[in-house]
Formats: sequence, structure tokens, C-alpha cells
Amino acid sequence: MSKRVSGIFKGDKVIWMVFFFLCIISAVEVFSALSSLTFKTGDYISPMLKHVGLLLLGIFSMIITLNIPCRYFKLATPFLIIGCFLALVCADFFGQSINGAGRWLTIFGIRFQPSEIAKGTMVLATAQILSAMQTDRGADRHAVLYIIIIWFCLVPLIFFENLSTAVLLSVTVFLMMIIGHVPARQLLKIVVTVVAVLIVIVSLVFAIGDDKDADNGNKTYSEMVTKNGKTVESTQRHGLLHRMDTWKARLKKFGEDKYTIPPEKVDLDKDAQISYANIAIASSNFIGKGPGNSEERDFLPQAYSDYIYAIIIEETGLLGASFVAMLYITLLFRVGIIANRCENNFPAILVMGLGLMIVIQALSNMCVAVGIAPVTGQPLPLISRGGSSTVINCVYIGMILSVSRTAKKNNVYTAKKTVAVATAPEMTDNIEQK
Repeated sequence: MSKRVSGIFKGDKVIWMVFFFLCIISAVEVFSALSSLTFKTGDYISPMLKHVGLLLLGIFSMIITLNIPCRYFKLATPFLIIGCFLALVCADFFGQSINGAGRWLTIFGIRFQPSEIAKGTMVLATAQILSAMQTDRGADRHAVLYIIIIWFCLVPLIFFENLSTAVLLSVTVFLMMIIGHVPARQLLKIVVTVVAVLIVIVSLVFAIGDDKDADNGNKTYSEMVTKNGKTVESTQRHGLLHRMDTWKARLKKFGEDKYTIPPEKVDLDKDAQISYANIAIASSNFIGKGPGNSEERDFLPQAYSDYIYAIIIEETGLLGASFVAMLYITLLFRVGIIANRCENNFPAILVMGLGLMIVIQALSNMCVAVGIAPVTGQPLPLISRGGSSTVINCVYIGMILSVSRTAKKNNVYTAKKTVAVATAPEMTDNIEQK
């Protein structure tokens, strides 16, 4: 029985431990944060069963993925690029719109965000290009050109409907280029270009965007409950640049001097997310109020999704918040160890890209929850209640575990080979002496 169990949980054991800790935290905290939703609907079991079911589906998908040899990921890259491009186009023009953003497609009754798959596809393509175009002096200068072409095929389609995802993905790709030894001159050109583009975009946002009631507590979130207990979604679209209103509102709120605003001027209804998240954090202590004892979960919109880290801080205090952060940091460090064991460039760059993608999103969510970054709408990977994103993140963990299996075997084989070569002369000398 133990052999069968060990055969299922293949790959790096530390990654497995981090993953299971994140799943346990997710189950406990989502159950606690769902109290307001379950109270309004009168259904106390179905939302949690759905979340646990998605986690189990994610684990199943991860086990399947980790048993796929890393070389087969390369074969899937062109098909994934084409599929993601078509899916993103369909999502932008024909997809379901929630909270003013068209991000969802429904196929055979399954709703998913093509951007979640596009993130892994972009990482996969970048790793393949950088590994295939390595020279003695680092990556070939044409590698950046090919990466930019793939980037233009996917990221701009994400940009207008999900700015934060596009930015975080772009940061991940840039860090992968640093890891892939792209020449410093090309990296500098990219930085200068990006800074110039950001200046133009921010200027357009403040010039065109209208922040009047664009990002208040009364807007439609990803889930709203009607009086009859049914979940409704916002399907209204406002044109290609409709998200500029939201971006402007979030940037202005983040730039406000919160310390100069009198308490009586604070609008808890308009700034529900930020306000109640701050209250949740401020009311915690070193050990927190205990799991299930959150008070702000009943007032904080998206307590089980975008702002679940604030609930974690309120219930588990600084100790629990630090533990969650350390899990993601451990994941990143372990991915670095796995990459260092790889004999080939492709798996090494791939696992680093996947690890950076997950950890950067996690850190972004945490920074938003504690108020040191503007609102992005990014969930906490593997912890926040989600649909397809939960399963897809599990698949990415499965890809990391798949690489770790091969890297471990290669490392052991290399060590045995080194020992054999080192002991061969000694054996020869002993024979000659005899």
C-alpha cells in the first residue's frame, strides 16, 4: 500500500507539502469567508462542496500532469498558442462580462477564463524559445524577437479586460529572460520601452477615464445574490476602453493620503473592499481571533476570493499571515533548487517561470490586501475560492512536479557516474599492485 501511495505522490516532496498546506488553508478559510454568501442563499453546504470538489479535481489533474514527461510539453506549445489566441478573441468579443470585464467563456457548460491558460502558455513558449536559442554567450539576440511576437499574440488580448494579469504575466516573462541570459542591452531597451508605454497609458487613463462611481462598493462583483437566492452576473459592456474608468478610480484611491481623511469622511459603502480589509487587519493580533471567528467576512465583498488574505490575517494574526507568505517563498526557493538540478535549459527555465508566475500573483494579492498596492482583482493562488483558476493552478504545480521527477533522476545518475569515474583509477591501481 505504501508503494502505491508513494507512486501517486511522485516528484519533489517539499512541493507536495507546500501544496497540501495551501489546500488545507484554502478549505478552512474559504469555509469561514463563505458565511455571508451561505447565509443569504440559505444553502450552507453546496458552495463549500463545490470548492472542495474543485480542489479534488485540481489534485486529480495535477497527478495526471506530473506523470507526463517534460518533453511532451514542447509538443503542446503551438496548439496551446493557437487555442489561447482564439479563446481570448472569443472572450473579448463574445464572452460573459462580470464586473464590467469580459473574461469568461462557457464551453459545454464549463465556464473558464482563457487568460489563466494563456499565462501558462506564454511561460511555456518563452521557456522553449530561450532554451532552443542558447549560445555560449547567452540567449541569441533573435530570441527576444520571437518572444515579443508570441507576447503580442496573447497579452494585448488580456490587457483591456484584465490589466493586472497582463502586467504580472509580462513581469514573469521579463524575469524569465533575465534567467535565460538575454543580453543586458536588449533588457535595457525593453525596460525603457515599457516605462514609456506605461507613462502613455497612465496619461490616457487619467485623461479619458471617468472615476465617478466606477469602483465603489455597490458595483456588481463576480457573484451577487438576489432576494430569491440566485446568483446573477453583470453582462453589460461599455466598449473597448470601458476598463479605464475602473483603472482611474483605483489609482486615485491608492494615491490618496489616507492619513489626512477624517474618520467621519470615510465612506464604508463606497470603499467597502479597502475599508473592511483594513478593519480586518487592524482588529487582528499576533495569533488572530481563531479560524471561523472573523467579523469582517460578513461585510467585506469578495472575502472568499480577492481579499481572503485579509480574513486570514484577522483569524490567524501575524503568525498565520507570515506562515502563508513563507509557503509561497518556500515554493519559489524549491523551484530554484529543482531548476539547478536540471541538465537541460528548457525544464529549468520552465519551472522557474511557473514558480515565478504563481508567487508573483500571490505577493500581488497580499500587497493589495494590506494596502501597499492598488486593487488588482487578483485571487490568492490555490487558496482563494475559484473555478477554473484553481484547477489550472494545480496543473501548473503538476508541471513543476513533472520536471522535478526528471531532474532528480538526472541528478542521481550524474552523481553515480561521477563516483564511478572517480573510483576507476583507484581500482586499476589496486590491480596493478597485486
